[in-house]
Amino acid sequence: MADPYKNVAWDDFRLIKAIADARALPAAAALLGVNHSTVFRRLGQIEEVLGTTLFERHRTGYTPTPAGEEMVSLAQQIDDNITSFTRRIAGQEIAPAGELRVTTNDSLLIHLLTPLFVRFREQCRDVRLDIVLANQALNLSKRDADVAIRATDDPPENLVGRRVARIAWALYGRRSAFPEPEAVNPDDLFHRDWVSLGDNLATLKTVKFVHEHVPPERIAYKVNGVLGLAEAVEAGLGIGHLPCFIGDTRPGLVRLAPPVPEFAADLWLLTHPDLRHSARVRVFLDFLAAEIARQRTFIEGQAQ
Repeated sequence: MADPYKNVAWDDFRLIKAIADARALPAAAALLGVNHSTVFRRLGQIEEVLGTTLFERHRTGYTPTPAGEEMVSLAQQIDDNITSFTRRIAGQEIAPAGELRVTTNDSLLIHLLTPLFVRFREQCRDVRLDIVLANQALNLSKRDADVAIRATDDPPENLVGRRVARIAWALYGRRSAFPEPEAVNPDDLFHRDWVSLGDNLATLKTVKFVHEHVPPERIAYKVNGVLGLAEAVEAGLGIGHLPCFIGDTRPGLVRLAPPVPEFAADLWLLTHPDLRHSARVRVFLDFLAAEIARQRTFIEGQAQ
């Protein structure tokens, strides 16, 4: 007699996991790239083969039964094992070639990294760069990215990499409003309008400083990104703290005070341990480390 469980394929586990993650068949179908009716039909076939119900149908969505939860857990293990396998294989490359996915944020990309990426591509034509802009940390364990370039004093423990610079921050204002910045009285600055990063970045020391020292009525403008902050200061909405590698390159801005060491953040090049010996990852990280080392005084606010 044929064993009915042999009719359950790996793709069936993937489908069950998608339904559990999405809690609805249309959303699961979108995740899988198939239509709703296909997901409905395959779910019925899987449940028939197994002789048990895998999901309870509620108005709020599909909830896994105990059998469904067990299948979802096994699907997650399969997914993790496949991801681990592909990482190890990627780490065994001999020549630097193929696509390299790099995640960073928009301010680093625009003001620092793009020229470095151009020079890298000139030297390594066989490596194609796929840049993913994201302020949140992507999951390098899941190959959301191969390399992360981040400003942080607390890099994830599951990643490896190197600290290549310390990003300095200083207080800037519109140049036309401060023709003699060296003569500015620091106490007078708290009577001016300020701009600040938004509450979503409240853990940053620069944001904490503004909230603790600037009267609320003087915080005239908040924005949830560093690029928007620099634009606001240059437009005259107020004074504000900026990374020196951004503020020092804008002719319309002027420093109102030296960089504050407590506001600085480390610049890290990070990857997953399984990928650190990959030829394309290794050559990319070595290249960036060398290029950034040449610009350390600029990044660390010493090039004034």
